[in-house]
Amino acid sequence: MPAEEHGPRVLARPYGSAAVMVDVGGEDPLPRVVALTRALRALADPDVADLVPAARSVLVLLRETPDGAAHPGAQVRLVEAVRSLAPDLAGVAPPDGTGDVVEIPVVYDGPDLDDVAELAGLTTAEVVERHASALYTAAFVGFAPGFAYLVGLDPSLRVPRLATPRPRVDAGAVAVAGEFTAVYPTPSPGGWRLLGRTPARMFDVARTPPGLVVPGARVRFVPERS
Repeated sequence: MPAEEHGPRVLARPYGSAAVMVDVGGEDPLPRVVALTRALRALADPDVADLVPAARSVLVLLRETPDGAAHPGAQVRLVEAVRSLAPDLAGVAPPDGTGDVVEIPVVYDGPDLDDVAELAGLTTAEVVERHASALYTAAFVGFAPGFAYLVGLDPSLRVPRLATPRPRVDAGAVAVAGEFTAVYPTPSPGGWRLLGRTPARMFDVARTPPGLVVPGARVRFVPERS
């Protein structure tokens, strides 16, 4: 089945036997990824099992029949749904600066704070001020359950990952890498630069939804004393 392409920005195609992959192009695809994810979720299509947004794509997972494939016609219908939504992505639930903000308390005492300041040509106090003054948007969740990639980081704080990842980063570590900032939800290896720590529980299976920050949510970090 041929892929559907709509200008230079959106390409939807069957992915395996029970999914549709949507690639979102352009210089700044994240707002369109968020808008497309919201629009697809709003369709409430009974054949859609889950949506997995990423930096430049949305994976649409479809409900499977006993033989492991999507229901007949489901992939074609979802490709067509993307085709119908694509022209209006800019107007579908765009970030509008309103609504609730998830506030995450942070003690800024991370082991990489001084290094980030040096790389950015700032004082540590300026790093904290710039990181905490931004309003972030959760672009997507990946790497681990509850690990939300937040965009909106001050350009001066966009520093590279560590050359050698740490074998363990504690849960609650607040970190930056490239254009993103995030909070580690569970202990894990990691190469992001650590600015601080939060007591906030980023993922809890007993909570609805389990993730404290879901794609599209707005986030602000609130400095606290240790």
